[in-house]
Amino acid sequence: LDPTTMFKLLYVDGDPKTCDGCHQHKICASIDVIGGNVACVCKNCLQKAVDRFPDGPDKLTVLYRPVGPEEMNLIMGTSEWNRFPPRLPEQPIFYPVMNLEYARQITREWNVPSKGIGHVVSFHVDSEFIARYPVHNVGGDMHNELWVPAEELEEFNDHIVGSIILVETYRS
Repeated sequence: LDPTTMFKLLYVDGDPKTCDGCHQHKICASIDVIGGNVACVCKNCLQKAVDRFPDGPDKLTVLYRPVGPEEMNLIMGTSEWNRFPPRLPEQPIFYPVMNLEYARQITREWNVPSKGIGHVVSFHVDSEFIARYPVHNVGGDMHNELWVPAEELEEFNDHIVGSIILVETYRS
């Protein structure tokens, strides 16, 4: 395996751990994922990610999303943590954000007060695909997000590369 196209291999641990990709208990490699997250993935999941996007990290965009407990449970319900759930009828737009700080702010200021808990997730998307969605600034310099119409979310999910990664959890 040559994981350097998407990841920097940190070390291979000889003890079985829960894979962040398939969530099974296996021998895993600890990797530094684009965007600064460290993940533990099994050989199969690492190979799938490399095979799915062989052109390298410059063809990927890291996005973030603040999610409440219901949405997090639905993400965790997908076998490979690689899809966001369909929007509810009153949610016509899916809003991924462009940076970690903005996702943290939304989680702390909206999700935690209303639900008692909030999560920040990150994920990689094919840069060519998301170029169709202009970046919208909705406040200060860091308040940049994409507006994906709900009816396009399934196609958007098809362009997620690898797994959705739980970055942080906040509680009240």
